[in-house]
Amino acid sequence: MPMPPCAAAVLYAKDLSKIGNFYAQVAGLQIIHEEPDHIVLESDAFQLVVVAIPGEHAASIHITEPPQRRENIAIKLAFPVASITATRQMAQLHGGEFNSPSREWLFQGARVCDGQDPEGNVVQFRESVP
Repeated sequence: MPMPPCAAAVLYAKDLSKIGNFYAQVAGLQIIHEEPDHIVLESDAFQLVVVAIPGEHAASIHITEPPQRRENIAIKLAFPVASITATRQMAQLHGGEFNSPSREWLFQGARVCDGQDPEGNVVQFRESVP
């Protein structure tokens, strides 16, 4: 019997492999399916589908080094992590960046920190606080 659908998001990316790897390594999602034009990543409660931006449109998009943060968007992904400190280090290894520890805050029983993926998409990580 098929499992019922879980909450999901779709993220468009210029570099499909780099962005898929970032979310697998940093957000702890498992790559469950790959095609040339998309990657499906999952946890027990969430699915992220990373879709390649079509070539003609992707050619007009320039990702700076380091990537310029895209803060003026209507949505921000947020992921639970065991440790913001460890996740910050993992993000740097995979082309992302976190705000400094001085910019972390507490929200609903979690320590929270924003960062960005290798293409500048803002992403948030939340660590439970006892």
